[in-house]
Amino acid sequence: MLSIESIVKGFGDQTLFEDAGLQINPGERVGLVGRNGHGKTTLLNMIAGIDHPDDGKIIYPAGYRLGILPQKILFSKNTVRDEAMTGLPPHERDHYWKAEKILAGLGFSVDDLDRDPHQFSGGFQVRLNLSKVLVSEPDLLILDEPTNYLDITSIRWITQFLTAWPREVLLVTHDRGFMDHVVTHIAGIHRRKIRKIAGTTAKYYDQVAQDEEVYEKTRLNEEKRRKEVETFITRFRAKARLASMVQSRIKTLEKQQAKEKLDELKNLTFSFNYLPFAGKQLLRAEKLTFGYTPDQPLINDFSLTVQPEDRIGIIGQNGKGKTTLVKLLTQRLDPVSGTVTYNPGVSSGYFEQTNVSSLNDNQTVEETLIDAHPDFERQAARNICGAMMFEKDAALKKISVLSGGEKSRVMLGKLLLSPLNLLLLDEPSNHLDIEACDAFIDALDAFEGAVILVTHNEMFLHTLANRLVVFKQGRVCVFEGTYQEFLDKDGWEESVFRTTDTANKSQGLSKKALRQKKSEIIADRSRVVGPIQKKITRIEDAIEACEIQIKTVNDALLTASENGDGEKIQTGSKELADLEARVEALFQELETENEKLESMNQPFENQLKELERQ
Repeated sequence: MLSIESIVKGFGDQTLFEDAGLQINPGERVGLVGRNGHGKTTLLNMIAGIDHPDDGKIIYPAGYRLGILPQKILFSKNTVRDEAMTGLPPHERDHYWKAEKILAGLGFSVDDLDRDPHQFSGGFQVRLNLSKVLVSEPDLLILDEPTNYLDITSIRWITQFLTAWPREVLLVTHDRGFMDHVVTHIAGIHRRKIRKIAGTTAKYYDQVAQDEEVYEKTRLNEEKRRKEVETFITRFRAKARLASMVQSRIKTLEKQQAKEKLDELKNLTFSFNYLPFAGKQLLRAEKLTFGYTPDQPLINDFSLTVQPEDRIGIIGQNGKGKTTLVKLLTQRLDPVSGTVTYNPGVSSGYFEQTNVSSLNDNQTVEETLIDAHPDFERQAARNICGAMMFEKDAALKKISVLSGGEKSRVMLGKLLLSPLNLLLLDEPSNHLDIEACDAFIDALDAFEGAVILVTHNEMFLHTLANRLVVFKQGRVCVFEGTYQEFLDKDGWEESVFRTTDTANKSQGLSKKALRQKKSEIIADRSRVVGPIQKKITRIEDAIEACEIQIKTVNDALLTASENGDGEKIQTGSKELADLEARVEALFQELETENEKLESMNQPFENQLKELERQ
């Protein structure tokens, strides 16, 4: 259990938190949302002890262990398996099968387990860091953008893993669908406060919008009433016979604290500049073959025709050739064989996931946009800065001081300057917050040209894609249909999950080890759901006591009625109404607690069923 009480935190003249609080209760999986730059990373750093609040407290019980996904890559072992095992708790240092299970879920093959961690790409090194956190089984698991380097099958695996997690989770991610599948609660940083509600991101944002609407209506009504009172005071101040009324209203005004108008929070709203295209085909890729080594082609004899209305999602596991295909289509790579032909009149824009590092740290946002398109006027660049939420002096910020999300917005801004009819985007949403992702989807949906998109975000695929390029089982092919149609007709072979099951079985767990694991799960379940069960018992006892009292009062009312005792009838009726209202409230509370019990108990039931299958 984690408790944040009345924290204050600021940097320079910017206040991030003002008397903000948050409590994460046993078994809760909390998604942390908020705009980029509003304090999500700062809050995680304060919880981890890397930073500290200017005022207020962050409290957790003695012995409460935090598991935090580190951003720094630092390996000390010679194999992937041994490195992952460094995260195991001290009493489980030899439980290699736990490490293998996590690694399999995150996309490492059996052969990968004995390789040197330094031989892997940056994405897989981040996965290895993630595996060390997951095997440590902390009381609070803190994950900051864990899906950035995961493919769809790994995201599906970690979704199942976290849903079955018996302890607490604090999750930050731009992937709204992933968050909604995993969490039990949403905690939002909004106007320097933290607010937590049970439910999904949609429920949270709806509640915030509703509350702000109510606040504004209340403020306007109070302002109107205040002006009416001030008018009364001014008009009748000199009237002796109304002096007491005037003084009363003056005192009322002095006591009332006027509500301040809420600052307008600007949303990212933009649209791509469309260049009309009259042809039927934008580009043709014919019989493309490419490999970084001659005997292992990533892409073999692949053909694709792109039409103006296409929304093509490129999907598959990491390392299979998705980014390579986009580079072939943009002609940044030459194929071993085959051709890519653009029709006249095509104007394309390309967003590469690694392009953020190409920005010049010494330039300002405005200078970066002008430098990308020297023929555009300064005002045009300024307009794009505003659309990307770099208004006024923010456009003069150096690239070096920007967050990852802000740098991604600069890269998108560069695409907005030129008229385009073809967009090729490689994981463009990785560093955007949820609000920015929503705006980005809207902009792509409204774009009249064609879109080719590499993404592991299934919400993007469900919303946009009308065709797919699928990397699967060592092949690449075109699927003519939506992502939902792909899932219904073909789908993922879920090899990750089968690999995980194989890893579990190959470990050779003895019956004694299985019994021990079962005891651990039951003990964890008792620790998490025990307090709720006790509360449910107390509520049920209170309901029973109320029902006994209701019977007694009913008997007394019957006697009073027979005796014509009006006073006792009146008193008894009021007592009966109070008791019935109390019972109704208790039943509502009981229903809420039972729902909470069922929600918190389910992950443990899933784990016990998994053990039975072993």
